[in-house]
Amino acid sequence: GEEGARNGPSLMPGGPKVAYDLIAPIITKCAAQVNDGACTGYVGPIGSGNYVKMIHNGIEYGDMQLIGEVYDIMRHVLKLSNDEMADIFTEWNKGELDCYLIEITSKILPKKDDLTGKGHVLDYVLDKTGMKGTGRWTIQEAAERSVAAPTMAASLDARYISARKDERVRASTLLKGPDLEVPVNKAQLIEDLKHALYASKVCSYAQGLGIIKGCSDDMNWDVNLSECARLWKGGCIIRAALLQKIQDAMGRDVNLPNLILDPVIAGEL
Repeated sequence: GEEGARNGPSLMPGGPKVAYDLIAPIITKCAAQVNDGACTGYVGPIGSGNYVKMIHNGIEYGDMQLIGEVYDIMRHVLKLSNDEMADIFTEWNKGELDCYLIEITSKILPKKDDLTGKGHVLDYVLDKTGMKGTGRWTIQEAAERSVAAPTMAASLDARYISARKDERVRASTLLKGPDLEVPVNKAQLIEDLKHALYASKVCSYAQGLGIIKGCSDDMNWDVNLSECARLWKGGCIIRAALLQKIQDAMGRDVNLPNLILDPVIAGEL
């Protein structure tokens, strides 16, 4: 979007290396810049760049669903207001959860509706979403490569359910759940949500990288997963502080079967 246009995007080019070498000086200057260079680099042969971008979008699906589920618990179990939730997400964005999606969540939640002058914009948004297909392709590829991707698959299912608004409205008149007030320790549950969100976020990235590795092995692309993490550190929707740890983990062992098998990542989980 406009942030990428103004500050540079993450670029994931694939194709003949000779072609990449010709355009590298241009796209290196165009790309987002982070502490260890431009958020671009040679991904691999024809098809590999598009593939890595597709999986990026699948990880994004998982990430957004996780944030949505945390919001749901905060709103319906803890009964927090939009402004209270905004304060929590703002605080979380100062630590290990620092990322673009948490940042914009903290900004969207407290935004007042300037058309009606009443309430928050978020509460006027229709609970019905669409998709462009990259999440579906990601899960199709996960199945094709026999790689488990439950976080991203669940997020795709949630989108399907969201899109079927008429069915959900009809079901709400027939299906009734228990009407219970569950006593909770508010401070403890908020802390638990923070840790659960971080752990789940790690899993979403691990699943995405696992799919890339599966296809790279099958297609002999030799995609560098540590480099993928580096490319995502700026200029894209899944940019996050966590990516430095992922970059380091995949750099320590280029043959690591799964991100969560890295001793440092496993220790955090």
